[in-house]
Amino acid sequence: MANLPENLNEVVERALELSRSVPGFLGDREARFLALLAACTPADGAIVEIGSYKAKSTLLLASVAARYGLSPVVAIDPHTGPSITDPQVAGASSFEEFVTGIRAARLENHVEIRRALSRDAAKGWSRPIRLLWIDGDHTYQGTSEDFALFSPFLSNGAIVAMHDALHAYEGPLRVFVEQVLRSDRFGPAGFVQSMAWAQFRPDDGAKFREERERLARRAARLIPFLKDSRPLHGLTKMRYKLARSRVPRAPISAVDWFSLVSTKPAL
Repeated sequence: MANLPENLNEVVERALELSRSVPGFLGDREARFLALLAACTPADGAIVEIGSYKAKSTLLLASVAARYGLSPVVAIDPHTGPSITDPQVAGASSFEEFVTGIRAARLENHVEIRRALSRDAAKGWSRPIRLLWIDGDHTYQGTSEDFALFSPFLSNGAIVAMHDALHAYEGPLRVFVEQVLRSDRFGPAGFVQSMAWAQFRPDDGAKFREERERLARRAARLIPFLKDSRPLHGLTKMRYKLARSRVPRAPISAVDWFSLVSTKPAL
C-alpha cells in the first residue's frame, strides 16, 4: 500500500461516531489515532484486540475493517472483573453490553468474539497479525504475557499499540520501553496521548535505533514511579507528571504518520 486509503477522514469520523456511543476509557484523540492504525497499517493479517470491555475500541476497529474489506477484528476479553484497570466492575460482566453494542452497530460479521483470557485465546494461534492492540491486564506480568504470546505473529510492517502507557500503569510502559523501544525488531515508534505504538520492522529496525533510544530514555524515567501500578500522590505525582511532560505525545496527522511507516514509495 503506497497511498492513504480512499475517504479516510470520512471513515475515521464514522468509526468515532460509533465508538462514542458506548462507555469506555478511550479518548477521542486516541480513538482517532487507533482508527488510523486500523486503516493505514501497511501489513497483512488480522487486527487483534486484547481487552474489549463494552466494545468502545472494538466498534472503532470493526467499522474501519468493514469499510476497507479487512478481516474481522479478533476481540479477546473474558468479560469479567475486577481488574487493576477497571476496579469498579468488580463482580460484573461486560459481555452483554459488548454484544449489544456490536449488534446495534450491525457489525456482527466484522467481529470475531473470543470470550477468553488472552493466554487461552493464544493457544493454537497461527494467523499473521497486522495490528496488535493491547489494552487488557495492565500489570507488568499481564502486559508482558500478552506481548510475548502474540508478537511472534506480527507481519512485517505491522503495528503494536498499547493503551495507558502514560497513565501510571507499570505494565504497558515498561513492556514498551524494555521490549519494543530497545529492540531492533522495531522501527518507527512514538506516543499519542497515553497510547504507545511501534512498527514491526525486523529487517531494517536497526536503522531507527537512535530515534527509539532517544524516546526510550525519556519514557524510562517514568518507570520508577510505577512499581506495581500503585496510585501516585502528592509530590511523587507531581514529579511523575513533570517527567511525563517531557515525553513527546502530541497527535500526528495521517499523512505524517503514513510517511513514517510506509515501506513503499508513494505513487
